[in-house]
Amino acid sequence: MPIGAHISIAGGVQNAPGRGKDLGCEAIQVFIRSNVRWSFPDLDAAHAAEFRAEVRCTGLHPVIAHSCYLVNLCSADAPTRRRSMKTLIDELRRCAALGIGDLVMHPGSHPAGPRAGIRTVAEGLTAAFAETSGLPVRVLLETTAGQGNQIGSTFEELRAVIRAVRPAGRVGVCVDTCHIFAAGYDIRTEPAYRSTFDLFDAVVGLRLIRAFHVNDSKRGLGSRIDRHQHIGRGCIGTEAFRLLLKDARFRHLPKIIETPKSDKERKNWDAVNISLLKKLRDS
Repeated sequence: MPIGAHISIAGGVQNAPGRGKDLGCEAIQVFIRSNVRWSFPDLDAAHAAEFRAEVRCTGLHPVIAHSCYLVNLCSADAPTRRRSMKTLIDELRRCAALGIGDLVMHPGSHPAGPRAGIRTVAEGLTAAFAETSGLPVRVLLETTAGQGNQIGSTFEELRAVIRAVRPAGRVGVCVDTCHIFAAGYDIRTEPAYRSTFDLFDAVVGLRLIRAFHVNDSKRGLGSRIDRHQHIGRGCIGTEAFRLLLKDARFRHLPKIIETPKSDKERKNWDAVNISLLKKLRDS
């Protein structure tokens, strides 16, 4: 049950594994270029080699990446779709160079609603995979909270995208606990947790889950508002995370926190949340 955090790449991606190890991570997630800018320098080959060496040295496994927040393959704006496509293709190539096999991506949003958005994002992914044919990198569609016109807040929407993408083997799912809770899927008790993942299995298939983002939620069930909270301090509570960490079906999958890094109370929230998750797992 590898537990970890999203780690900064300040100063270069090669610095992330050491930071993760120092924090107590067993797995990490990283951005592989700026998460808020379209333009970004090319990946330095020496830095990529150092990153791979640091991953081996630290023993972190698995290492996953998160796509730029600007990427929206189903945007109604054609220039944004073109930039998104270019960025995604670059990220897939960077992942391959860094030895990263899974890239988490938000499905995106479309003002015309889910049907148009599903079709457009599937077309974009299929085109991106054609441009990167042969690369051993999957895209993991992240479950969303359902804010605005987001695609992917229901299991049925995820299934529709996945079924339309080719090749099917290059797409999977990253389940964010805060997001599915905000979207209306309860996981707070054992019966609710079992029911939600039974439904996911029936609609999408548990085999397609490749990673988890483990975040509590500042807002209630079905709020459709994406606000992450520290583990056990939000509306989900610790029992859901204990159930997830004890679930043998997901034993090998990374559990990555994306909780707030610091506040007026303390500066080391990542360490606190990781420590709590390890206690829930190992107790």
